[in-house]
Amino acid sequence: MKNSKLIAQSALASLFAVGVLTASLPVEAGKKNMEKCYGIVKAGQNDCQTSNSACAGTAETDAKPTAFIVVPKGTCDKIVGGSLKPKA
Repeated sequence: MKNSKLIAQSALASLFAVGVLTASLPVEAGKKNMEKCYGIVKAGQNDCQTSNSACAGTAETDAKPTAFIVVPKGTCDKIVGGSLKPKA
């Protein structure tokens, strides 16, 4: 009885792990065609850390020069105020 329960639990854990890994593949593949665009985010909408904050969503002001969002490659240059590097 214990062996069959262990086998069933192992099988479920394996299926869960495969599902998690498969779900993350398209996101990883999509990152190749993305770039960070600095200076255009709305307050509280930045994607990741800034030079003075370690959390996403912590930009205190609109268009904070060190905060970025991830956009498709080639898009940042088309946005007024957008920069591929943090502004000083």
